[in-house]
Amino acid sequence: MSTNLAFSSRRSFLQKVSGVTVATAWGFQSCSAKAPPAAKVIDTRVISKTPDLYCGWPTLTRRANGQLLLVYSGGRERHVCPFGRVELMRSNDNGESWSWPRTLLDGPIDDRDAGVVETAQGSILVTTFTSLAYESRLQQELQKKAKGEPDAWSDEHIQRWQAVQKRTSEQQRQAELGQWMIRSTDGGVTWSARYSVMVDSPHGPIQLADGRLLYAGQKIWDANKELAVYQSLDDGQSWSWLADLPTRENDLQRNYHELHVAQTKDGQLVMHIRNHNPANKNETLQCESLDGGTTWSVPHPIGVWGLPSHLITLHDGRLLMSYGHRRPPYGNLARVSDNAGKTWSEPLTISNDGLVTDLGYPSTVQLDDGSLITVWYEKMFGSFRAVLRQARWTLDS
Repeated sequence: MSTNLAFSSRRSFLQKVSGVTVATAWGFQSCSAKAPPAAKVIDTRVISKTPDLYCGWPTLTRRANGQLLLVYSGGRERHVCPFGRVELMRSNDNGESWSWPRTLLDGPIDDRDAGVVETAQGSILVTTFTSLAYESRLQQELQKKAKGEPDAWSDEHIQRWQAVQKRTSEQQRQAELGQWMIRSTDGGVTWSARYSVMVDSPHGPIQLADGRLLYAGQKIWDANKELAVYQSLDDGQSWSWLADLPTRENDLQRNYHELHVAQTKDGQLVMHIRNHNPANKNETLQCESLDGGTTWSVPHPIGVWGLPSHLITLHDGRLLMSYGHRRPPYGNLARVSDNAGKTWSEPLTISNDGLVTDLGYPSTVQLDDGSLITVWYEKMFGSFRAVLRQARWTLDS
């Protein structure tokens, strides 16, 4: 049941896939015995506005008024660099068109993953974390330059990165490391100063039916990189510890990453975790909570290779997970569960024309008519740059 479609170009792929029912043929065994639903991709296109810059790790959400918000790390030169900033684009026509990006955060070091949620009170929360990972790459290039290696960066390239370092002292750069949130109470016209939160995860917190906000993530800059769940009772202004997460036997919790949670129609919480432990490496693990997030089951595999997962509850009550697939055929997949995550369908293809592994982090919203929009980032072949791509698709019952 596997396919390995080779397309000579992205355009030829789109011509083949547009309006065609997408096969669920990715070489996996089904997680459910019942026949899988079918997905139909309507169109796929690039939506980022800055093709000369790298865009990564987006999150898409739909406001109560129907407006789409998309946040991501923009302004970049490559996957790891010092230039990352948090940017926001809007769509008022269900993704048919997008506004020019607005910079929300641009600190002195790299601002990376961006998450977004609108709260029940109408506030908008955006999350990110900061990183100095680019420093090791700069040192490597300086060493290559000193040795006269032919593939070393140019003087101008090195000086550009060094100019970032000269803005702050080492002590100041270390103080910039953290997990951050900003908040808007006027629809994103004005924003608070950033404030520290205890955890980070690419797609940020979620709104619960009882009014609480829930944020499950990793303490990225703590020595043990532990996982925890926090809640907010004041519309995201402050956060308090709710639960630590259990660890599967023989796993290291520091090898769990990039959590996301959805609440089912009956109030259960389902969490997905990116796993880098030897057992089920690069698979998605799952755990559940039946008491509003106070206690969680031990993470367990669900038979899904690919990561990280973004979860939503569909209008009909089913759960949808969308996730990146970084082995041939490269792309983005989705699965559906009609029993609160106990079993998952076979994979549905959102895209499979990726040319390199630097892609993914899809997030999905459902429109009033039941159709779906998924946005992800994707590095283009032969380029250091990555763009934001969008698919409009439908899912049958």
